[in-house]
Amino acid sequence: MKVYIAGPMTGLPLFNYPAFNEAAAHLRALGHTPLNPARHDIAGPIKPWDYYMRDALSLVIQADGIALLSGWEDSRGAVLEHILGDALGMDIRPLEGWLS
Repeated sequence: MKVYIAGPMTGLPLFNYPAFNEAAAHLRALGHTPLNPARHDIAGPIKPWDYYMRDALSLVIQADGIALLSGWEDSRGAVLEHILGDALGMDIRPLEGWLS
């Protein structure tokens, strides 16, 4: 199953990439195909928020489900991803729900 990882990035150290990459590794180990928005070079110039959201939403529409990282409710982007996934009838669960 293709599972998009949604969670907070803005304002967090390293844009929370370690949490996204750890979630992706766990999902992959269980046979899922993780769709990880933490795939951009963060060492170079940072682009505007809408650039990253357009890319993220293009991944969401490819997913069968969404895994929610802790703190997603406080992330404007993750809330949008959740709304889109819900509108498309996706299986949406906290990450722990995918791992059990």
